[in-house]
Amino acid sequence: MTRVFWLRAAPLLVLSTTLAPAVCANDKPKRPPNILIIISDDLGWRDVGWHGSEIRTPNLDKLARTGVRLERHYVYPTCSPTRAGILTGRNPSRFNIHAPIANRSEQSLPVDTLTLARLLQRLGYYTGLIGKWHLGLRPEVGPRRFGFDFSYGYLHGQIDPYTHLYKNGDKTWHRNDQFVDEKGHVTDLIAGEAVKFVEAERKQPFFLWVAFAAPHYPIAEEEKWITPYNDSIKDPSRRLYAGCITHMDDAIGRIVKSLEKTRQLDNTLILFTSDNGGFEKYKSKTDYAGKYEHPALGDNRPLRGWKGGLYEGGVRVPAFAHWSGKLPPAIADERVSMVDWYPTIARLAGANIPATAKIEGRDVWPILTQAKEKPAAPTLYWNVVSKHAVIEGDWKLIVTTKQADMPELYDLKSDPMEARNLAADNRDKLAQMRAVLEKQRKLDPP
Repeated sequence: MTRVFWLRAAPLLVLSTTLAPAVCANDKPKRPPNILIIISDDLGWRDVGWHGSEIRTPNLDKLARTGVRLERHYVYPTCSPTRAGILTGRNPSRFNIHAPIANRSEQSLPVDTLTLARLLQRLGYYTGLIGKWHLGLRPEVGPRRFGFDFSYGYLHGQIDPYTHLYKNGDKTWHRNDQFVDEKGHVTDLIAGEAVKFVEAERKQPFFLWVAFAAPHYPIAEEEKWITPYNDSIKDPSRRLYAGCITHMDDAIGRIVKSLEKTRQLDNTLILFTSDNGGFEKYKSKTDYAGKYEHPALGDNRPLRGWKGGLYEGGVRVPAFAHWSGKLPPAIADERVSMVDWYPTIARLAGANIPATAKIEGRDVWPILTQAKEKPAAPTLYWNVVSKHAVIEGDWKLIVTTKQADMPELYDLKSDPMEARNLAADNRDKLAQMRAVLEKQRKLDPP
């Protein structure tokens, strides 16, 4: 279990053509590392300090500054698909997960899926999921059915910060996939449980997935988180949003301190990412009895678009990897996908991935360590039913299902903000990208 070796991964179907080379023996940890994945909900590109935000995120900034900033980290434009991609190493459309699992849907990941949690659990890791699940809305398809020894938080995609109810009033707060009633703010409860998890005495390494509700609507915060922005942010809705993010940042600081306190920081790989781009605004007359209204929320500048869309603002998110003493500070401009984390973490843990897992990601350890030889850039693909997109090389194609004869083609190298649609002037490239897209579509189930 303590050996780190090269993965004999399954043939990769989508996101790469080759695996990265094994790291130097001197880079190998003495024992399998702890894995901590922290996921923010709807965090915009410019909602973090290291991207020039007015929002204060000192704990995240420190981790990003001393870790590897991933400046081209791609996810799906909504919650459930991204989580499925990270946990399975496959495009979520392969499971017919194209959008958030909502309301009282009985959809979930197939229960026999070899998730990253289940793979690490079989290696002897103690596995836990704290916070948002969103890959099955009923206790019988909660985290413990998918390789997590411990689960705590909420099953749905959004939650009232204090009542812990879903938008239609359904219960969703649980412990070990059984509904419970507790008092407290959702951010504090998630952080407190994560600290307990880290500080618990155990001999085996851990895999901990911490998925915050912040800054997904609805938002409610104590004044102590909001007042520091009274002079710097005029819009009260954006001020509330900023306070929500700073509250989450403080919670993440608490978790990192628990790693320091227990002397585990130097043997813990921390991955931070948002599940999708920022959301513009929120108002509903029916959700939460209509008591929440947020006219101004996220900020994805200078990227184009919002959560739910396939422009860069919806699918390119703030992210970093941090491992004290193992990963030197760096800024990585290479494309990295959500599905790359499964094979990367598996190799670090010393796992063989069976061919039946059909992994589509790449081992991106050479990117994190800034090795001379890096894996080839992946082809990225999105299927959100109403729209499809693909990135190959420097080019990006977006096709709307109802307007297939009006494609959008962008050269991301010269036009990263997607301001100029080049489809009409580049017929050969358009045909080539359509072929790439069609190849990906054929890998999806009906």
